[in-house]
Amino acid sequence: MRIIFLDTETTGNSDKDRLCQLAMKDRFVDEPLVDATYKPPVPISIESMAIHHITERMVAKRPLFKDAAEYSGLKDLLEHEDTVVVAHNAAFDLAMLAREGVVPKRSICTYKLAYALDPDDVMPNYRLQYLRYLLDLDVEAEAEAHDALGDVLVLEALFGRLAEKMKERHGTEEAALDAMLAISARPLLFTTIRFGKYSGKKLEEVATTDRKYLEWLLGEKEKNPATEADWIYTLKHYLAT
Repeated sequence: MRIIFLDTETTGNSDKDRLCQLAMKDRFVDEPLVDATYKPPVPISIESMAIHHITERMVAKRPLFKDAAEYSGLKDLLEHEDTVVVAHNAAFDLAMLAREGVVPKRSICTYKLAYALDPDDVMPNYRLQYLRYLLDLDVEAEAEAHDALGDVLVLEALFGRLAEKMKERHGTEEAALDAMLAISARPLLFTTIRFGKYSGKKLEEVATTDRKYLEWLLGEKEKNPATEADWIYTLKHYLAT
């Protein structure tokens, strides 16, 4: 099994957006497999530029990802049956890869693992950089937030910490990896809303007091089914009860 850590920076968050930076590295290997920017086929939103600081000028002379010399080799690697792709909120990165014709067979989502290891839902949030400091992960200073390679370095450290916890539960590294793959393959059932006017409220309570809000939220999430599958599953669950 070959474990590949991966992160993308993108033109935005909608189902029409595309990647403009990709970073990948093998587990325990310092040199990245790729750390490159690409000219996306759609404009980079100002909101996204303000986060990752990749501008249209910076990628104007870069190739499209599909036209890059490394594309074929990366596609073969990521789609190989022995490769496991690890990403934080993997649905988002996998959706971006799928728009480039790359569909990995197996993946692990560290966001889902962190959530699964917090059964009482006590963490304020599960964002990658929040977990970096909450868990005091030992990451080099150059691991900057919202840079694809910087996020990959944090991702690898987070994966190592979560893998230790899973191994404590399941006994062996092989069993732990199997459990991590299983958790990552199924949708999350959220219990708490962490945004908007009901931030901090239990979904069970909101389903009783303001069902129309959940119906509206479901409609919004269904606009991006590839990246919002967990919320769609969660909202349908509470609206059905």
